[in-house]
Amino acid sequence: MRRLLVAQTMKVCATGVLLLVLVPSTVLAQGLERLTFAQAIERAVANNPTIAQATAGIMRAEAVLQQVRSNSLPALALALTTTFTNPVKFDTVSIVPVVQTQTIPTFALPILTPVAWAQRNQAGDQVVVSQRTEKDVRRQVAVAAAQSYLAIIARRRVFDLNSRARDNARDHFMFANQRFQGGIGSRLNALRAEQEMLSDETRVEEALLLIQLAQEALGVLVGANGPVDAVDYPVFDIPDELGQLTNRTDIQLVMERERAAQRVYSDSWKDRLPSLNSVFTPSVLEPPGAFAKTFSWRAQVIFAVPMWDSGFRSGEKAQRLADLNVIKFERANLERQGASEIRTARDAVASTTRAFTQAQLATDRANQVVQITDVAFREGASTNIEVLDAQRQARDVETQAAIAEDALKRAQLDLLVALGRFPQ
Repeated sequence: MRRLLVAQTMKVCATGVLLLVLVPSTVLAQGLERLTFAQAIERAVANNPTIAQATAGIMRAEAVLQQVRSNSLPALALALTTTFTNPVKFDTVSIVPVVQTQTIPTFALPILTPVAWAQRNQAGDQVVVSQRTEKDVRRQVAVAAAQSYLAIIARRRVFDLNSRARDNARDHFMFANQRFQGGIGSRLNALRAEQEMLSDETRVEEALLLIQLAQEALGVLVGANGPVDAVDYPVFDIPDELGQLTNRTDIQLVMERERAAQRVYSDSWKDRLPSLNSVFTPSVLEPPGAFAKTFSWRAQVIFAVPMWDSGFRSGEKAQRLADLNVIKFERANLERQGASEIRTARDAVASTTRAFTQAQLATDRANQVVQITDVAFREGASTNIEVLDAQRQARDVETQAAIAEDALKRAQLDLLVALGRFPQ
C-alpha cells in the first residue's frame, strides 16, 4: 500500500510541476497580441465592423440629401426621337417624310417649391442624426471592449490566486507525505492534502478557460483574427462634477431625432402651399416637312395649387405628431434613466471602494493565519485540518478581494459612461 501511495505521489508531483511550467505560458504566451487599455479601445473603435456599418449610414443619409436637394434645383434633359412612317406627298412636295428625327432638350427651373425645400431641410436633419448614431455606436463598442478588457484582468487575478493556492497545497501535500513516509505522519493527513491539491488543480483549469474566452471576446471586438490579451488594470480619472446628460451620445442622439421629427411635423402646413415651376423646351426637326419648322420652342410656367386630397395630408400630419410624441417620451425616459445611472454609479463607486479596502485587509490577515498555521503544523502544534482550512479561507478571501477590485473598476467605468466621459 505504501509503495502504491509513493508511486501516486510521484505521478501527481510530476503532473503538478508540468502544469506549473506550462499553464502560465499557455495564458500569456502562445503568440497572443497584448494591448494596453487605451490601445484596445482605439483598435475597437477603428476596426469594429459595427462602426463601419454606422459610417455607411452617414454616407446613405448624405446620398439621400443630395437626391432630395436636386428636386429644387434646375435640371436639363435631352430626348432624341426618330420616327419612321408612310410618306405623305402633295404633288412633288413632301408633307411627311419617311424618316424624321426630332431633338428636344428640356430645361426645368423650379421657382417656388416649398415642399421640396422642406424635404431638403428634413434630409439634412437625417444626416445629423446618422452622425449622432455613429458616435453612439462608437461609445457602445468602446464600452464593450472596456468590459471585456477588465474581464481578462479579473479572471487572470483569479487564475493567479488559484495557482498560488495550488502551489501551497502541493507543498503541504509533499510535506505531509514525507511525514507519512517517515513514519511520523498519518495517511489520512496525506490524503487530505492530496485532495486539496487536486481540487485546486481543477480550479486552475476552470480559471484558464475563462481567461481564454475573455481573450477571444476582446479579439472579436478589436477586429483581430485571434484572441487578444490584456496588459494591466487601467487607471480611471473620476471627475467630481455632477455631470451633464447632454454629454452622453445616446442623449445627443435622441435630441437630434426629436429635432428632426419636430421639423417634419412643423413643416406639415407647407404641403398645402402652391408651387411654381418653369419649363423651356426647344425642338429641332430634321427634315422638317411642308408644315413644320426645323426649329421651334415652347416655354411654360406651371402654377399648381393643392385643392382636395380626401384627408391624406391631415392623416400624414397626425402620423408625424404621433412619431414626434413617441420620441419625446423616449427622450424623457432616457434622461430619467441617465440621471438614475449617474446616482447609482456614484454610490457603487463609493461602496466598492470601501469593500475593496476591507477585502485587502482581510487578505492580509488570512495570509498571516496561513503562515502561522503552517509553521505550527510543522512544529506539531496544529492539525492538518487547521492548515487546510486556513489555506481555503485565504484562497476564498483573496478571490473576494480580486472580485472586489474588479467590481470597483467596473463601477468606475460605469460612472464615466453615465457621465458621458467615456470614451473621450
